[in-house]
Amino acid sequence: MDTAWLNHSPYFIAFITGLLGGVHCIGMCGGIVGMLSLSQQSTTQKPSLIQQLPILLAYNLGRIAGYITAGALMGALGAGLINLSGLDQTKKILFVIAALFMLLLGLYLAGLWNTLSIVEHLGAKLWKHIEPISRRFIPVNTVQQAIPLGFLWGWLPCGLVYTILIMSLSAGGAIEGALLMLSFGLGTLPNLLAMGVIAGRLSKWTRHPTVRLLVGFLVMIMAVMTLLKVL
Repeated sequence: MDTAWLNHSPYFIAFITGLLGGVHCIGMCGGIVGMLSLSQQSTTQKPSLIQQLPILLAYNLGRIAGYITAGALMGALGAGLINLSGLDQTKKILFVIAALFMLLLGLYLAGLWNTLSIVEHLGAKLWKHIEPISRRFIPVNTVQQAIPLGFLWGWLPCGLVYTILIMSLSAGGAIEGALLMLSFGLGTLPNLLAMGVIAGRLSKWTRHPTVRLLVGFLVMIMAVMTLLKVL
């Protein structure tokens, strides 16, 4: 199988992973998006899509900015590790680790193996310090509240996010890591925006076992193809 396209497609892989990972995003962030809509209902009876959109866009803008910040930090860390080791093999090792995490993510999304939940529990320790700060922006009635809330909730413990952050380690630098997480964030955007409008129907659809299996296997296929690049 020709995998040469993978040399130029880490951002595409991150985008598709974010898009497919919507089945997980809805479970993790559905309550937050629902809360944004409910906050608006406190001042407006049954807000229309036009009325909801600025808050939803602002929240997601902040969320993706949080991803970009984390990606830049991880990309810089990975570049530092590669420079300190002085070994070309270091980047290859980081790439293999990223692919293995993607494989675990596929199993996780498919509901076949919950290993990534262990990583989420570890991330919860950091989240305990961040979550109290986010409460200052609730209830969300303005764009100025939604952006910082989204930025903080972008650090929510999530196996999907952590998988792409591991990929950022092998991105090559802070800018590359930031772009990788930007691509991932844009991939998650359609699901989370749609969730704000048709949350009930979308949530029911994404919980269907067949949908979860299909998405999980697609992510696992990408993981295998990524491994083929370096093995």
